[in-house]
Amino acid sequence: MTVPSYVVLLPVKPPARGKSRLAVDADRRRALAAAFALDTARACLAAGRVGVVLAVTDDARFAEELRQAGCETIPDGVAGDLNESLRLAAAEARRRWPDAFPAAVCADLPALRSEDLDAALAAAAGSAGFVADEDDVGTTLYTAPYDEFDPRFGPGSRAAHLESGAHEIGGPLVSLRRDVDDRAALTQAERLGLGAHTRLALLG
Repeated sequence: MTVPSYVVLLPVKPPARGKSRLAVDADRRRALAAAFALDTARACLAAGRVGVVLAVTDDARFAEELRQAGCETIPDGVAGDLNESLRLAAAEARRRWPDAFPAAVCADLPALRSEDLDAALAAAAGSAGFVADEDDVGTTLYTAPYDEFDPRFGPGSRAAHLESGAHEIGGPLVSLRRDVDDRAALTQAERLGLGAHTRLALLG
């Protein structure tokens, strides 16, 4: 049996504008936003079911950092509309890797373990599915075949993805569910074990 290979679509807001809810100064906030994305990318690249990570960002300098980490990058074609940006990224992924499956992963998962991502992708098995966040309100991963790819990120995205017909992927998947928007969530991610970039950013 052939194991599906996935293209992770990683939408990355320019770090200078990311993570506005973190109660830290602007320089620290930018460093943390960048570190979250790099640690998320690193975990995705280490996953056995992931063939490539396609990062989507309008920050040219940070795009170079992502490329050095091993990602492919493209500019964000629809800044301000995450779902449309992901659809365009999926179209580009289909052009480059037509035999793969796209999987959108949030870029604020600094404790992500590749084993959790692999488990979620194995459960998806090439069909439309998603992983809810720790609060059971949002979504941290969404995947579907190219012809069915229809992400519904945003407020209440868990309910929106269920309504779209995507199936919810169960299991603990604790590191994949723990996205970080505020200090409390960062503390929880620290307990799970942060990636190297985030650990370094917290020391700065």
